[in-house]
Amino acid sequence: MKMKIILSTVIFLLFFNLLATPGHSRAANGVAKVALPNFTVSLNGHLVDNQYREYPLLVYHDITYFPMTWYDSRLLGLETNWSISNGLSIQQSHVTSSYESYTSNSQNASTYTATIPASVITINGKEINNSKEEYPLLSFRDVTYFPLTWRFAHDEFGWDYQWSDAAGLSITSTNPQIQQIGLSQDAGKNDIVLFKGYYYFAETLGTINHIYRAPEWNPSAKEEIYTYDITNPTGTSPRLSFQIRDNILWFTYHVGGGLSGSNKFVKVDENGKTEAISLGHPYMDFRDTAYGTLIIDLGADNVKLSLLPKDQKATDAKIVGDPNLTRSAVHVTRWDGFTPYALTTATTVVGEDVYVLCSPLSDQNFIYRINLKTNKTDKIVDQSTSWFKIIDDKLYYVKEADNALYSSSLEGNGEIKLSDHTVSWFDSINGNVFYTTQNEANQFKLYKASIEGSDELAWPMPIVDVKALNGQLVCTFSENDGYGIVLLDNAGRVVLKVADANLQVLKSDKDILLKNVSDNSIKLIK
Repeated sequence: MKMKIILSTVIFLLFFNLLATPGHSRAANGVAKVALPNFTVSLNGHLVDNQYREYPLLVYHDITYFPMTWYDSRLLGLETNWSISNGLSIQQSHVTSSYESYTSNSQNASTYTATIPASVITINGKEINNSKEEYPLLSFRDVTYFPLTWRFAHDEFGWDYQWSDAAGLSITSTNPQIQQIGLSQDAGKNDIVLFKGYYYFAETLGTINHIYRAPEWNPSAKEEIYTYDITNPTGTSPRLSFQIRDNILWFTYHVGGGLSGSNKFVKVDENGKTEAISLGHPYMDFRDTAYGTLIIDLGADNVKLSLLPKDQKATDAKIVGDPNLTRSAVHVTRWDGFTPYALTTATTVVGEDVYVLCSPLSDQNFIYRINLKTNKTDKIVDQSTSWFKIIDDKLYYVKEADNALYSSSLEGNGEIKLSDHTVSWFDSINGNVFYTTQNEANQFKLYKASIEGSDELAWPMPIVDVKALNGQLVCTFSENDGYGIVLLDNAGRVVLKVADANLQVLKSDKDILLKNVSDNSIKLIK
């Protein structure tokens, strides 16, 4: 312990000398003379241009000071709050941000005057007397500046200091970081997925869509795996949608226009080899089964289910299920997020059974089960239903009568009502059920379902979108709501709050892949 104290003291004195800028006076009458650093500073690997920064780092009494702006503080894992009654609170928290340069058109002077705030200040819940601090917090350009002393930076926040004559001062925090991925803006105009260590994306050149993959560790080393022509009389969008089905990567796109066009599906193996499948239906979805490919025909008035045995032609597909049902069925689909032509169909395969939501009557949808071996068709839920999912061998569904969420066994037995409110979206994370309810202002509130008491509001503010991804809930908020993305665990606890706005959550099998919809840049939270 004694050696650790001595070592800490030596390191502190070393930084004290290295960060020194001679000739600056102590504060007098609440005023402090400060200067720009005469050495290089990097924050979590981002080089700071103090010369043209609206909020540059400063040096006062031989100590470097850090601006507590919205983005700078959250970049280093700090959350700041201010109130008239409680003053300024600085707390290490589950937050992060992209680096914001705060670039100014005017070059900064070498020295300035800052002030010493007299308000109450707490750091990690500990109140400090700023007027008596040897290195007080400062105020410059209406922003609070924080001293990077060993006491605060290391002991309170656990940051890592590195110094060299060549590289200057480097500060690294322990919170998750947002990495900018070196993919082109054109790639950001299409869907992107991170799957088994590779980015998959598309770039449009003229009338040709080029599909690439690039290793996560070197995004610039892209290789082309597929191309297709987007030319057609009605001007088909070049966008496509990636899907992860049963741990296999697919992408789908639309060619042709209107009723004359069709959806195409392409499977990608682990080596990047592609295989386009043709099922003989212009508008369709499909599911893999032990008996072959289940084809969900979506393009005709009389929608039908058919089964294509393995290694046979599309013309060999046989209709499955009660023919009286399938001839009049309209199998329910809905748009999947932001991507055109990404339809999610309410059809799930469990073993040799297919669960399907369809409407033999024009205004009612029921859940049926079709056995692929015997072709027997049973109605499982005999009440009109708007949507269903099968999660952990249980059936979850929303009834149209009250728009509430229910669950039952796969036989339809033991029905339990799960939601206190109407449901617009739902999913389960490790056995805990979450859902959203929509209000009159077209806003969504997120709840955690509870059959033992009142449902718990999982997040206090309305959300724009939510996805269950890699064992977490990823909630998206509007541009004016402070944080752009919030990650919650299976109990609804905060995992991470992301300060960036205008973010779209992309598909990935690990980490969190994001797109900034303002400039189509791609980012990854590690």
